[in-house]
Amino acid sequence: VQLQACGGGLVQAGDSLRLSCAASARTFSAYTMGWFRQAPGKEYEFVAVISTSGGTTYYSDSVKGRFTISRDNAKNTMYLQMATLKPEDTAVYYCAAKYGTTSDKRDNYPYWGQGTLVTVSS
Repeated sequence: VQLQACGGGLVQAGDSLRLSCAASARTFSAYTMGWFRQAPGKEYEFVAVISTSGGTTYYSDSVKGRFTISRDNAKNTMYLQMATLKPEDTAVYYCAAKYGTTSDKRDNYPYWGQGTLVTVSS
């Protein structure tokens, strides 16, 4: 499956932004989907994951309550609605796909998009 993330940009602290991840696979609904991010000079960090049906979601503690992951299987697209953005949310955001159960481990995802940069100014 090929993934294309978009929607990043420069925003101010407190603003909202929605990222999208479009998938090429006709079997998009078979993939568990996740968002990860990498801040400058830091390791990849798990952000959120959503199950194949969308019925199960998990978030990192750093974004819980501010970010919402969702998917539209009819459109082969996953979303990350980000609210109350903070400067520490500045990172390149990546979408990723895997078969099987949800996971917060980067190594469990074999398919990755190219990333979209989110910059939050204070």
